[in-house]
Amino acid sequence: MPAPPPAAVATAATPPVDRLLRRYPHIGEPLSVRTVTLGLLNRGYRLATTRGTWFLKHHLDGDRPAITRQHRATRRLQEVGVPVAPPVADRTGSTVAVVGGDCYALHPWIDGRHRDGAQLTTAQSRRLGALLGAVHTRLAEVMDPAADSPGTHTSADPEDTFALIEDLLRLARGSRPRDSFDTLAEHRLLQRRALLERHAARRPPPGRAGCWVHGDFHPLNLLYRGTEPAAIVDWDRLGVQPRAEEAVRAAAIFFVQPAGRLDLPKVRAYARAYRRAAGADAAELAAAVHRVWWERLNDFWILRWRYELHDRRADPQFPAVSALVVWWTREYAAVRDAFTD
Repeated sequence: MPAPPPAAVATAATPPVDRLLRRYPHIGEPLSVRTVTLGLLNRGYRLATTRGTWFLKHHLDGDRPAITRQHRATRRLQEVGVPVAPPVADRTGSTVAVVGGDCYALHPWIDGRHRDGAQLTTAQSRRLGALLGAVHTRLAEVMDPAADSPGTHTSADPEDTFALIEDLLRLARGSRPRDSFDTLAEHRLLQRRALLERHAARRPPPGRAGCWVHGDFHPLNLLYRGTEPAAIVDWDRLGVQPRAEEAVRAAAIFFVQPAGRLDLPKVRAYARAYRRAAGADAAELAAAVHRVWWERLNDFWILRWRYELHDRRADPQFPAVSALVVWWTREYAAVRDAFTD
């Protein structure tokens, strides 16, 4: 699930390449640098030098201990065969370069492409599930178990959601000039309010945090070479969460169709492979399906970005994402069975 809307949206900036590369004399002289991602959690640049091509990442949060933990995890995962792109160490052996108070990391450039579920065959969907299961299994082996949190996490309170719906309705109705997005937003907000009123008693109880997970496993964070995964990237949200919930969230992103339905045959192949690789049983997946369904029922992150932050980058996702909640509620049993059969 996306992070809560931040206070501000990142803007492009030129990284201090010359100062940075003094820390990496072994990668050559800079030839060119161009922005390749502009995100809320980081910025990314394609850096060409006389000795190769690199991905330069600017960590906007500046949390050096967390960044170091991410780097350590990816190095260990690479050692046990997980496709990742660990950072390059500088001349001191550090993988985090602090310049002007900002944190940067340099990674090898991975030539590859992103593939969503529509571009995956059933067999490739199966391999995707096995890959995520392997990530969770291997993280349990390479991360410090003492850092795992036994705490609980609560599900969304419908009363809070009702209040948010009212706020968003006011903003959508007052938007000027009004367009087709505003009309669809109002329709979906009213529809979601009715669904939530009908299903409020199905709120899940508090769940227990589980194990180390990637935290943001979706098509834009997985690069393919041909038909095979080349690297899982963007480990900024590495953390302790219920692993099966990450599996369900990932499937809901990979396999959602433009009309807002899940490709259930591919979901079934993916989930079977995930359960085998992770050692997860049907009951664990069923509970995760329920919690993620409830999460989606109460979540309005795209509308919050648009109306509260005036950030429209996620607008194209809204038709499918908002339709999925409605379809999932109607086809709840079929979705649960696809993850648990």
